[in-house]
Amino acid sequence: MWSSDRRTLLKLAGATLLGACGFTPAYAPQGGGAALLAGVQPDSPKTQDDFALVRRLSERLGPVEVARYRLSYKIQTDVLGQAITPDNATTRYSLTGLADYTLHDAGSDAVLLTGRVTSFTSWSATGSIVATQTAERDAHLRLMRMLADQIVTRLLAQAGSLPK
Repeated sequence: MWSSDRRTLLKLAGATLLGACGFTPAYAPQGGGAALLAGVQPDSPKTQDDFALVRRLSERLGPVEVARYRLSYKIQTDVLGQAITPDNATTRYSLTGLADYTLHDAGSDAVLLTGRVTSFTSWSATGSIVATQTAERDAHLRLMRMLADQIVTRLLAQAGSLPK
């Protein structure tokens, strides 16, 4: 019984301390994240990587209802062979990527936030040609998902500074 009371007391103390320091949850009515939900229009995708990034942004921020912001982005990826056999066959590849992004006001096109996110993944090339190609496509999808998640996290962290 005491452990239950102690947990309740700790929860209340934690909530009080967070409120006292000015912490506001991102999606709370006073948090800046609410303005991002269904309000960020990414630039139109042109490549498969762009499509994967934009799809994940839409999953995280919701489909655009009223565009308050425009998100421009530039993706760069690089493939590097990591495991090379004595007969010079590459059996593992790494895929690194970076995305530079800029959040604009949808009405005035003024720059509100900018940033860069990076990540990496890899895939094995020891199977058939079809399996290797599938693994490479999957690696690109995973990388774009990671980059999009990082962009959303950064936008949410800075959402309080955005104009309402």
